[in-house]
Amino acid sequence: MSSVKEKINLQNIPKHVAIIMDGNGRWAKSRGEERTFGHKNAINSVRNAINACNEINIPYLTLYTFSSENWSRPHDEVNTLMNLLSETLLLEAEEIFTKGLRLHVIGEVDKLPALVKEQLMNVVELTKDNAKGNLILALSYGSQREILQAVKQISEKVKKGDLQAEDINEHIFEEHLYTKNFPPVDLMIRTSGEVRISNFMLWQIAYAELQFLNILWPDFTKDTFFQCIVDYQNKERRYGKTSEQLEINK
Repeated sequence: MSSVKEKINLQNIPKHVAIIMDGNGRWAKSRGEERTFGHKNAINSVRNAINACNEINIPYLTLYTFSSENWSRPHDEVNTLMNLLSETLLLEAEEIFTKGLRLHVIGEVDKLPALVKEQLMNVVELTKDNAKGNLILALSYGSQREILQAVKQISEKVKKGDLQAEDINEHIFEEHLYTKNFPPVDLMIRTSGEVRISNFMLWQIAYAELQFLNILWPDFTKDTFFQCIVDYQNKERRYGKTSEQLEINK
């Protein structure tokens, strides 16, 4: 067993971990390769994150796979990413199913190429009865757009008289987000050394612990993930309360 993994308190596991997988291009450039080389070598890091979650029974893992802003990248890079996603789905579908994971997709899925969307939906259907854990891919995803879409849907219900404005609360708002069936994020991890959120799950990370790692995504290992969990467990999550209040409520 990993020595880092042994430090984890299995009674204090986050329910939902979200990862911004950043640094593929810089990793490739540092090796004199094209950016696409980094994307291809990032697949093993995705496996590391999924397997680490599976080993310590984290029930929800969200991966920021392709943002709504990523469509503005060079055409060849976007095509490579879509082809890589298609190939990965074909190769990993059985493994996801065997691990007992249920696949979910959040974002503007209709913008994806038809073949990729079909393959995604096939894996979603294949794994719909799995209950060991939930793997959530954020694809063509942007949190600001998600929030605006929720506001529009709620506004339409108020306009039709199906909802009263004074009844709108956090719970009703969350019911109109892509993540309505998932718990809030407990831990958000970003690789590459960049310290920003990049339009990712802005509502859902309101009380999350944020960790910014000075490694590039293709170098992400299971031990990296386990260390993130150890660091998470060393934090006191107060939700606006004082340390003394938390002690009293124990």
